[in-house]
Amino acid sequence: MQSASTAVASQDVDRAFQRHRLRIMLAITLGYGFIYTCRLGLSIVKKPLIDGGIFTVEELGMIGAALFYGYAAGKLFNGFLADYIKPRIFFSASIFLSALINLAMGSSTLLWVCIALWALNGWFQGMAAPSAVITLTNWFGLHERGRRYGIWSASHAIGEGITFYFMAAVVAAYGWRFGYITPGIMCIAVAAWVFSFMRNAPPTIGLPAVNEWLGADPDPPKERNTWQTQKVIFGIRAMWVVAVASALMYVTRYAINSWGVLYLQEIRGYSLVDAGFFLAINTVAGIVGSIAYGYISDKCFDARRPPANLIFAIVEIVALVAIFFGPQNDIVLFFAFAIYGAALSGLIASVGGLFGVDIAPRGATGAAMGFVGVFSYLGAAIQENVSASLISQKTTIVDGVRVYDFDLAIYLWISTSVVSMLLAALLWNTKIRD
Repeated sequence: MQSASTAVASQDVDRAFQRHRLRIMLAITLGYGFIYTCRLGLSIVKKPLIDGGIFTVEELGMIGAALFYGYAAGKLFNGFLADYIKPRIFFSASIFLSALINLAMGSSTLLWVCIALWALNGWFQGMAAPSAVITLTNWFGLHERGRRYGIWSASHAIGEGITFYFMAAVVAAYGWRFGYITPGIMCIAVAAWVFSFMRNAPPTIGLPAVNEWLGADPDPPKERNTWQTQKVIFGIRAMWVVAVASALMYVTRYAINSWGVLYLQEIRGYSLVDAGFFLAINTVAGIVGSIAYGYISDKCFDARRPPANLIFAIVEIVALVAIFFGPQNDIVLFFAFAIYGAALSGLIASVGGLFGVDIAPRGATGAAMGFVGVFSYLGAAIQENVSASLISQKTTIVDGVRVYDFDLAIYLWISTSVVSMLLAALLWNTKIRD
């Protein structure tokens, strides 16, 4: 029989786990949400910069692509590095350094300086996701991971919502520089809070490993060192398919984030604040979609991701068609953006990370995030240059007024979503390796 003292100790451990798991979810979700505001400022200030004659569309494409190239390189390198470094330090440092870059961007109008700064911002941003996911896997077991990952993945929608609505209002009122300065100031405070709030893993504070606490199978003994474990991911064919599918999905994702506000202003005739409102609706719905994806894949499909991937991808493509080819109607556009945001966020949660983590060996979580991430953000970076080129090709000046044509770019964005869906569907019978 269990003694009274053992029962009390067990209750204390349970309470400690529940308390710290809540703290972990708050730290990685809010921390990652706010760091997103430090990468999206350029999306809000594009029209003021163009109208002010500071940068052209092509130059803004170069600056935007620099962030994604820096992020791709940073996520790959930092993903592998994150398996060696305490995630609490890595995560909070990422937020702090990105905040400093934003403060610098608010004071520069030199093209080469902005390109260099925004590329460096991408590198620092690439430290955050691997360290957050390592922390999540340290504190949550496999069959609850989808739900918790879904909640964490919703953090990007929180950051996008703050940017596309609150920051748009700030820029409209105070000018483009505050599109960088405001998130920079906020994220310095957030970095300090995350560092004080976050904990690396249960054993580091005297608790048992999460699988032991959950009564699940214990972690197998390590037969390889960290680098040997990480190298295994290069031989997993499914990992390569996930990475390419994610790259194509990120083309559409960042096309909407980067060019959606300008599209709504120039083609649909909305003001900056109104355009930001539609993008904010997209991201608020993304919170619901990301959480829903985690529950659906865990509960309805027993932690299998491919069936949920297919459902969410079909819904996303239908919503994209409604956004670009639907009637000029505020209600239709509202619901199209909401549905798109919910479906896309589910795909970001899975194809953009969770699926890769599921099929990677334990001990290579950060490497899996980095591997998929480098493909994802190379796709986003290439999109930035290609979209800018396609938009500029058919843009004309009529009576001194710039007239935009987004048609070619729109066809590209929808096509990449379709191909991403088909690639992800090839992994229907892929087995989880945990």
